Amino acid sequence: QVQLVESGGGLVQAGGSLRLSCAASGSIFVIRAMGWYRQTPGKQRELVASITSGGNTNYADSVKGRFTISRDNAKKLVLLQMNSLKPEDTAVYYCGMGIPPFLWGQGTQVTVSS
Repeated sequence: QVQLVESGGGLVQAGGSLRLSCAASGSIFVIRAMGWYRQTPGKQRELVASITSGGNTNYADSVKGRFTISRDNAKKLVLLQMNSLKPEDTAVYYCGMGIPPFLWGQGTQVTVSS
């Protein structure tokens, strides 16, 4: 059974950095696109960044130049390096498998204080 487990969230001041990790189990990880999404109360979950099995990336306009998504297929990890964080980046961040996602992790809270 495939599972996704996120880690790395926390509280950081504006301008700071965090790195989120998503660990996957199961053999289908290497052939699947992966994405990071975020959600705030009362709003729909939105795509932050995605990466294909071949390493092609896509970013929301709001995070371009600040966030970097990467993956390590051997370790079954997908990472999100978040720099120059802003208060509006505060959200629960989810890892998703597939585009559109058919499997989600439990989410990790990111809070950016001003």
